[in-house]
Amino acid sequence: MFTRRPDLAVKTDLTREDLAGHLYESLHNKIMPLNDDLIVYPGHGQGSACGKNMSSETTDTLGNQKKTNYALDPTLDRETFITVVTDGLVPPPQYFPKNAVMNKHGYKSFDTVLETGMTGLSVEQFESEMKRDGVIILDTRHESKFTEGFIPNSIFIGIDGTFAPWVGVLIEDLNAPVLIVADPGREEEVITRISRVGYDNTVGFLEGGFEMWQNAHKPVERISNMDPSTFVSAYPSISSAILDVRKCSEYDSQHFTGVQNFPLDKILTSIGELDPKTSYYVHCAGGYRSVAAASIMKRAGVHEVVNILGGFDAIAELNTLETTQFHEPVSML
Repeated sequence: MFTRRPDLAVKTDLTREDLAGHLYESLHNKIMPLNDDLIVYPGHGQGSACGKNMSSETTDTLGNQKKTNYALDPTLDRETFITVVTDGLVPPPQYFPKNAVMNKHGYKSFDTVLETGMTGLSVEQFESEMKRDGVIILDTRHESKFTEGFIPNSIFIGIDGTFAPWVGVLIEDLNAPVLIVADPGREEEVITRISRVGYDNTVGFLEGGFEMWQNAHKPVERISNMDPSTFVSAYPSISSAILDVRKCSEYDSQHFTGVQNFPLDKILTSIGELDPKTSYYVHCAGGYRSVAAASIMKRAGVHEVVNILGGFDAIAELNTLETTQFHEPVSML
Protein backbone atom coordinates (compact mmCIF):
# COMPACT_ATOMS: atom_id res chain seq x y z
CA MET A 1 0.00 0.00 0.00
CA PHE A 2 1.14 3.55 -0.57
CA THR A 3 -0.16 7.04 -0.07
CA ARG A 4 -0.04 8.82 -3.39
CA ARG A 5 1.53 12.22 -3.93
CA PRO A 6 -1.06 15.02 -3.97
CA ASP A 7 0.32 17.14 -6.82
CA LEU A 8 -0.30 15.18 -10.02
CA ALA A 9 -3.90 16.01 -10.91
CA VAL A 10 -4.22 19.53 -9.62
CA LYS A 11 -7.25 21.60 -10.64
CA THR A 12 -6.72 25.34 -10.96
CA ASP A 13 -8.60 26.05 -7.74
CA LEU A 14 -6.88 23.38 -5.64
CA THR A 15 -3.31 23.47 -4.33
CA ARG A 16 -1.33 20.37 -3.46
CA GLU A 17 -1.92 21.25 0.21
CA ASP A 18 -5.67 21.27 -0.42
CA LEU A 19 -5.44 17.85 -2.04
CA ALA A 20 -3.25 16.54 0.78
CA GLY A 21 -5.95 17.65 3.18
CA HIS A 22 -8.58 15.73 1.22
CA LEU A 23 -6.26 12.72 1.27
CA TYR A 24 -6.01 12.96 5.07
CA GLU A 25 -9.79 13.00 5.37
CA SER A 26 -10.19 10.02 3.03
CA LEU A 27 -7.67 7.96 4.97
CA HIS A 28 -9.03 8.83 8.41
CA ASN A 29 -12.74 8.77 7.57
CA LYS A 30 -12.88 5.94 5.02
CA ILE A 31 -9.83 3.68 5.27
CA MET A 32 -8.60 3.58 8.86
CA PRO A 33 -11.98 2.58 10.38
CA LEU A 34 -12.00 -0.61 8.28
CA ASN A 35 -11.08 -4.00 9.78
CA ASP A 36 -7.39 -4.76 10.28
CA ASP A 37 -7.64 -8.08 8.44
CA LEU A 38 -8.65 -6.35 5.21
CA ILE A 39 -6.31 -7.35 2.35
CA VAL A 40 -4.80 -4.44 0.43
CA TYR A 41 -3.04 -4.46 -2.93
CA PRO A 42 -0.72 -1.81 -4.41
CA GLY A 43 -1.85 0.52 -7.15
CA HIS A 44 1.73 1.04 -8.27
CA GLY A 45 5.00 -0.85 -7.90
CA GLN A 46 8.13 0.16 -6.04
CA GLY A 47 10.06 2.84 -7.92
CA SER A 48 7.02 4.63 -9.32
CA ALA A 49 7.02 8.41 -8.98
CA CYS A 50 3.33 8.31 -8.04
CA GLY A 51 3.92 7.94 -4.31
CA LYS A 52 6.40 8.15 -1.47
CA ASN A 53 8.57 5.43 0.01
CA MET A 54 6.68 2.61 -1.70
CA SER A 55 7.25 -0.99 -0.73
CA SER A 56 8.04 -3.85 -3.08
CA GLU A 57 5.40 -6.03 -1.39
CA THR A 58 2.53 -7.21 -3.58
CA THR A 59 -0.05 -7.65 -0.80
CA ASP A 60 -0.53 -6.76 2.86
CA THR A 61 -3.18 -6.30 5.54
CA LEU A 62 -4.57 -2.95 6.55
CA GLY A 63 -3.60 -3.75 10.14
CA ASN A 64 0.07 -4.08 9.23
CA GLN A 65 -0.11 -0.93 7.13
CA LYS A 66 -1.43 0.93 10.15
CA LYS A 67 1.71 -0.16 11.99
CA THR A 68 4.27 0.52 9.25
CA ASN A 69 2.92 3.13 6.83
CA TYR A 70 4.02 6.63 7.82
CA ALA A 71 0.86 8.16 6.35
CA LEU A 72 -1.40 6.05 8.60
CA ASP A 73 0.28 7.17 11.82
CA PRO A 74 -2.70 7.91 14.11
CA THR A 75 -0.73 10.59 15.97
CA LEU A 76 -0.49 12.78 12.86
CA ASP A 77 -2.98 15.65 12.94
CA ARG A 78 -4.25 17.11 9.69
CA GLU A 79 -1.71 19.93 9.41
CA THR A 80 1.25 17.67 10.25
CA PHE A 81 0.02 15.11 7.72
CA ILE A 82 -0.12 17.77 5.01
CA THR A 83 3.43 18.84 5.82
CA VAL A 84 4.73 15.26 5.78
CA VAL A 85 3.15 14.14 2.51
CA THR A 86 4.13 17.30 0.63
CA ASP A 87 7.67 17.50 2.01
CA GLY A 88 10.41 16.60 -0.44
CA LEU A 89 8.17 16.42 -3.50
CA VAL A 90 10.20 17.04 -6.62
CA PRO A 91 8.47 18.09 -9.85
CA PRO A 92 6.66 15.12 -11.42
CA PRO A 93 8.46 13.39 -14.32
CA GLN A 94 8.19 15.39 -17.53
CA TYR A 95 6.27 12.63 -19.31
CA PHE A 96 3.33 12.67 -16.86
CA PRO A 97 1.55 15.75 -18.29
CA LYS A 98 2.48 14.73 -21.83
CA ASN A 99 0.83 11.34 -21.28
CA ALA A 100 -2.27 13.12 -19.98
CA VAL A 101 -2.48 15.10 -23.24
CA MET A 102 -2.01 11.91 -25.27
CA ASN A 103 -4.79 10.19 -23.33
CA LYS A 104 -7.09 13.12 -24.01
CA HIS A 105 -6.38 13.60 -27.70
CA GLY A 106 -5.52 10.07 -28.82
CA TYR A 107 -2.46 8.16 -29.94
CA LYS A 108 -1.28 5.46 -32.33
CA SER A 109 -2.73 2.01 -31.89
CA PHE A 110 -0.35 -0.35 -30.14
CA ASP A 111 -0.54 -2.78 -33.06
CA THR A 112 0.84 -0.04 -35.33
CA VAL A 113 3.57 0.87 -32.84
CA LEU A 114 4.62 -2.75 -32.49
CA GLU A 115 4.53 -3.48 -36.21
CA THR A 116 6.85 -0.55 -36.94
CA GLY A 117 9.10 -1.08 -33.93
CA MET A 118 9.62 -4.77 -34.63
CA THR A 119 11.53 -3.96 -37.80
CA GLY A 120 14.86 -5.75 -37.63
CA LEU A 121 17.64 -3.56 -39.02
CA SER A 122 20.96 -4.70 -40.41
CA VAL A 123 24.07 -2.90 -39.20
CA GLU A 124 24.07 -0.78 -42.36
CA GLN A 125 20.37 0.08 -42.02
CA PHE A 126 20.78 0.86 -38.34
CA GLU A 127 23.72 3.13 -39.10
CA SER A 128 21.66 4.94 -41.73
CA GLU A 129 18.75 5.45 -39.31
CA MET A 130 21.17 6.96 -36.79
CA LYS A 131 21.36 10.01 -39.06
CA ARG A 132 17.74 10.97 -38.32
CA ASP A 133 17.24 14.30 -36.52
CA GLY A 134 16.77 13.84 -32.79
CA VAL A 135 17.25 10.08 -32.90
CA ILE A 136 17.67 8.22 -29.61
CA ILE A 137 19.75 5.03 -29.49
CA LEU A 138 18.34 3.19 -26.49
CA ASP A 139 20.54 0.37 -25.20
CA THR A 140 18.59 -1.89 -22.84
CA ARG A 141 21.16 -4.60 -22.09
CA HIS A 142 22.58 -5.26 -18.62
CA GLU A 143 24.80 -2.47 -17.32
CA SER A 144 27.84 -4.76 -17.23
CA LYS A 145 27.47 -5.50 -20.94
CA PHE A 146 26.93 -1.83 -21.75
CA THR A 147 30.11 -0.62 -20.04
CA GLU A 148 32.14 -3.21 -21.97
CA GLY A 149 31.06 -1.68 -25.28
CA PHE A 150 28.23 0.32 -26.84
CA ILE A 151 27.32 2.27 -29.95
CA PRO A 152 28.48 5.92 -29.64
CA ASN A 153 25.79 8.30 -28.33
CA SER A 154 23.69 5.49 -26.89
CA ILE A 155 21.67 6.02 -23.73
CA PHE A 156 21.71 3.12 -21.28
CA ILE A 157 18.45 2.22 -19.55
CA GLY A 158 18.48 -1.48 -18.71
CA ILE A 159 15.30 -3.48 -19.27
CA ASP A 160 15.78 -5.35 -15.99
CA GLY A 161 15.86 -2.20 -13.84
CA THR A 162 13.22 0.45 -13.22
CA PHE A 163 13.01 0.67 -16.97
CA ALA A 164 9.94 2.51 -18.23
CA PRO A 165 9.95 5.24 -15.55
CA TRP A 166 13.59 6.07 -16.34
CA VAL A 167 12.82 6.16 -20.05
CA GLY A 168 10.14 8.73 -19.22
CA VAL A 169 12.57 10.81 -17.18
CA LEU A 170 15.64 10.64 -19.42
CA ILE A 171 14.14 10.92 -22.90
CA GLU A 172 12.45 14.32 -23.12
CA ASP A 173 10.80 14.09 -26.52
CA LEU A 174 8.03 11.50 -26.67
CA ASN A 175 8.04 11.83 -30.46
CA ALA A 176 11.77 11.26 -30.90
CA PRO A 177 12.64 8.37 -33.25
CA VAL A 178 14.00 5.52 -31.13
CA LEU A 179 16.45 2.83 -32.21
CA ILE A 180 16.64 -0.20 -29.92
CA VAL A 181 19.71 -2.21 -28.93
CA ALA A 182 18.52 -5.19 -26.92
CA ASP A 183 19.45 -8.73 -26.07
CA PRO A 184 18.08 -10.83 -28.95
CA GLY A 185 14.55 -11.97 -28.19
CA ARG A 186 13.67 -9.10 -25.88
CA GLU A 187 12.93 -6.43 -28.49
CA GLU A 188 9.14 -6.78 -28.29
CA GLU A 189 9.25 -6.41 -24.51
CA VAL A 190 11.26 -3.20 -24.84
CA ILE A 191 8.94 -1.69 -27.46
CA THR A 192 5.86 -2.65 -25.44
CA ARG A 193 7.12 -1.15 -22.20
CA ILE A 194 8.25 2.17 -23.64
CA SER A 195 4.96 2.48 -25.52
CA ARG A 196 3.11 2.20 -22.22
CA VAL A 197 4.70 5.48 -21.11
CA GLY A 198 4.04 7.25 -24.39
CA TYR A 199 7.05 6.48 -26.61
CA ASP A 200 5.38 5.26 -29.79
CA ASN A 201 8.01 6.15 -32.38
CA THR A 202 10.33 3.15 -32.30
CA VAL A 203 11.94 2.92 -35.76
CA GLY A 204 13.38 -0.56 -35.35
CA PHE A 205 16.00 -2.62 -33.55
CA LEU A 206 19.51 -3.84 -34.33
CA GLU A 207 19.07 -7.35 -35.71
CA GLY A 208 21.25 -9.77 -33.79
CA GLY A 209 22.01 -7.19 -31.09
CA PHE A 210 25.21 -5.33 -30.27
CA GLU A 211 27.37 -8.29 -31.24
CA MET A 212 26.50 -7.68 -34.90
CA TRP A 213 27.68 -4.08 -34.63
CA GLN A 214 30.90 -5.16 -33.00
CA ASN A 215 31.55 -7.91 -35.53
CA ALA A 216 31.15 -5.36 -38.31
CA HIS A 217 34.05 -3.40 -36.76
CA LYS A 218 31.92 -0.30 -36.27
CA PRO A 219 32.90 2.42 -33.75
CA VAL A 220 32.48 1.34 -30.13
CA GLU A 221 32.72 3.30 -26.90
CA ARG A 222 33.31 1.99 -23.39
CA ILE A 223 32.91 3.15 -19.80
CA SER A 224 35.66 2.43 -17.31
CA ASN A 225 34.70 0.62 -14.11
CA MET A 226 36.36 0.91 -10.70
CA ASP A 227 35.87 -1.58 -7.89
CA PRO A 228 34.94 -0.32 -4.40
CA SER A 229 38.35 -1.07 -2.84
CA THR A 230 40.22 0.90 -5.50
CA PHE A 231 37.68 3.71 -5.13
CA VAL A 232 38.28 3.90 -1.38
CA SER A 233 42.04 4.08 -1.93
CA ALA A 234 41.66 6.82 -4.51
CA TYR A 235 39.04 8.77 -2.57
CA PRO A 236 41.33 11.40 -0.99
CA SER A 237 42.60 12.55 -4.39
CA ILE A 238 39.29 12.33 -6.32
CA SER A 239 36.65 13.36 -3.75
CA SER A 240 35.95 16.70 -5.46
CA ALA A 241 35.10 14.90 -8.71
CA ILE A 242 32.79 12.23 -7.28
CA LEU A 243 29.13 12.43 -8.30
CA ASP A 244 26.45 10.67 -6.26
CA VAL A 245 23.58 10.29 -8.74
CA ARG A 246 21.03 8.91 -6.29
CA LYS A 247 17.85 10.84 -5.58
CA CYS A 248 18.05 13.83 -3.26
CA SER A 249 16.17 11.93 -0.56
CA GLU A 250 18.69 9.07 -0.67
CA TYR A 251 21.61 11.47 -0.55
CA ASP A 252 20.08 13.40 2.36
CA SER A 253 19.50 10.13 4.18
CA GLN A 254 23.24 9.30 4.10
CA HIS A 255 26.18 9.98 1.83
CA PHE A 256 29.97 9.97 1.80
CA THR A 257 31.38 13.15 3.29
CA GLY A 258 32.35 15.74 0.71
CA VAL A 259 30.66 14.00 -2.24
CA GLN A 260 28.41 16.07 -4.51
CA ASN A 261 24.82 15.07 -5.21
CA PHE A 262 24.08 15.05 -8.94
CA PRO A 263 20.70 13.27 -9.19
CA LEU A 264 20.02 11.25 -12.29
CA ASP A 265 16.44 12.51 -12.37
CA LYS A 266 17.74 16.07 -12.84
CA ILE A 267 20.67 15.33 -15.12
CA LEU A 268 19.10 16.69 -18.30
CA THR A 269 18.90 20.18 -16.80
CA SER A 270 22.16 20.05 -14.82
CA ILE A 271 24.51 18.40 -17.34
CA GLY A 272 25.78 21.81 -18.44
CA GLU A 273 27.32 22.33 -14.99
CA LEU A 274 29.94 19.65 -15.67
CA ASP A 275 33.39 20.42 -17.07
CA PRO A 276 34.12 18.30 -20.17
CA LYS A 277 37.83 18.37 -19.28
CA THR A 278 37.33 16.87 -15.80
CA SER A 279 37.43 13.16 -14.95
CA TYR A 280 34.33 12.24 -12.94
CA TYR A 281 33.68 9.22 -10.71
CA VAL A 282 30.02 8.27 -10.58
CA HIS A 283 28.11 6.09 -8.15
CA CYS A 284 24.47 5.41 -7.30
CA ALA A 285 23.12 2.88 -4.81
CA GLY A 286 23.92 -0.33 -6.68
CA GLY A 287 25.33 0.37 -10.14
CA TYR A 288 22.35 0.75 -12.49
CA ARG A 289 21.69 4.49 -12.39
CA SER A 290 25.38 5.38 -12.42
CA VAL A 291 25.78 3.69 -15.81
CA ALA A 292 22.72 5.54 -17.12
CA ALA A 293 24.26 8.80 -15.88
CA ALA A 294 27.63 7.96 -17.42
CA SER A 295 26.01 7.25 -20.78
CA ILE A 296 24.26 10.61 -20.77
CA MET A 297 27.44 12.38 -19.70
CA LYS A 298 29.35 10.82 -22.59
CA ARG A 299 26.56 11.74 -25.00
CA ALA A 300 26.90 15.35 -23.79
CA GLY A 301 30.65 15.40 -24.39
CA VAL A 302 31.85 14.58 -20.86
CA HIS A 303 33.93 11.57 -21.86
CA GLU A 304 36.20 11.05 -18.84
CA VAL A 305 33.78 9.25 -16.56
CA VAL A 306 34.37 6.22 -14.33
CA ASN A 307 31.56 4.02 -13.01
CA ILE A 308 31.93 2.70 -9.44
CA LEU A 309 30.86 -0.94 -9.32
CA GLY A 310 28.26 -1.81 -6.71
CA GLY A 311 27.61 1.82 -5.84
CA PHE A 312 27.08 3.27 -2.39
CA ASP A 313 25.97 -0.04 -0.88
CA ALA A 314 29.12 -1.92 -1.90
CA ILE A 315 31.42 0.93 -0.88
CA ALA A 316 29.71 1.35 2.50
CA GLU A 317 30.12 -2.36 3.23
CA LEU A 318 33.88 -1.78 3.39
CA ASN A 319 33.22 0.51 6.37
CA THR A 320 36.17 2.71 5.47
CA LEU A 321 34.92 6.08 4.20
CA GLU A 322 33.31 8.63 6.49
CA THR A 323 29.58 9.08 5.95
CA THR A 324 27.02 11.52 7.25
CA GLN A 325 24.73 10.32 10.01
CA PHE A 326 21.92 8.14 8.74
CA HIS A 327 18.41 9.62 8.66
CA GLU A 328 15.43 7.48 7.78
CA PRO A 329 13.96 8.94 4.59
CA VAL A 330 10.24 9.63 4.56
CA SER A 331 10.27 10.38 0.86
CA MET A 332 12.00 8.25 -1.74
CA LEU A 333 10.94 10.49 -4.61
